[in-house]
Amino acid sequence: MKKFFGTGVALVTPFLEDGSIDFKSLKKLLAHTAKGADYYVVLGTTGESATLTREEKKQIIEFVVNNNTKGLPVVYGIGGNHTSEVIQTIKATDFRGVDAILSVSPYYNKPSQEGIYQHFKAIATASPVPVILYNVPGRTASNLTAATTLRLAEHKNIIGIKEASGNMEQCMNIAKNKPKDFLLISGDDLLTSAFYAIGGAGVISVLANALPSVFNKMKVHAVNGNILKSSLEQFRLLEINGPMYEEGNPVGVKFLLDQLQICSPEVRLPLVKASLPLQQKIKTAFDSYKSKKG
Repeated sequence: MKKFFGTGVALVTPFLEDGSIDFKSLKKLLAHTAKGADYYVVLGTTGESATLTREEKKQIIEFVVNNNTKGLPVVYGIGGNHTSEVIQTIKATDFRGVDAILSVSPYYNKPSQEGIYQHFKAIATASPVPVILYNVPGRTASNLTAATTLRLAEHKNIIGIKEASGNMEQCMNIAKNKPKDFLLISGDDLLTSAFYAIGGAGVISVLANALPSVFNKMKVHAVNGNILKSSLEQFRLLEINGPMYEEGNPVGVKFLLDQLQICSPEVRLPLVKASLPLQQKIKTAFDSYKSKKG
């Protein structure tokens, strides 16, 4: 699965002031991120999938596929906490131009590890394209353990995991014991270099919407065996990464994209645009980022 090595950009969904989808800005975003992206991730959390209708999701994935000028692989976010509904969505989806799905671990229900295993097994069996698991305990209120991940890695249609637990011991257990071709992908931008160092396959990134080139540099240095140089690029993001999430994702990165004149800072309720204090914090952090040698 070399096509998913490197930087997957978790694309935001640009909106106009009236709340409708801004396809013109989405096209601009695709061109901008292509400078450093290895693949696109469409309609994950960063894409505000929770507040998009089924028809809007269909329009967005079709638009990305049709405007993917570099022919980058496309990963489509299809997940949820209602297993049969997720499977119904998969069966109703047109997968032309889609290379894999990213499926989040069931949230709110707080299932057991066996329940999580059976959930993903059913989804992987139903999916006509490969499945990348997504573990993000901060959002789901349950953790997909290393043991369950490794058990799921034995399924022929489950090819990797986006790991956003922040638990490096857990990630190292996966890295040590996973099948050779199973992808261990960072779900935290600031752990990108660390994941490369333990044999991971890169990152699915929020900040790469705005700063794709620095993630490409991290990858190139890591591939060349220079983790120190990769880490130095990573360190450039220390100040700007935190503010991205202070008021919810993608509030911060959308404000940063507005500063770059790529799309508006508009988000959908219950999220609201960045407050004035957060705007100033992001501006200050971005100025600092630009002042550092890259």
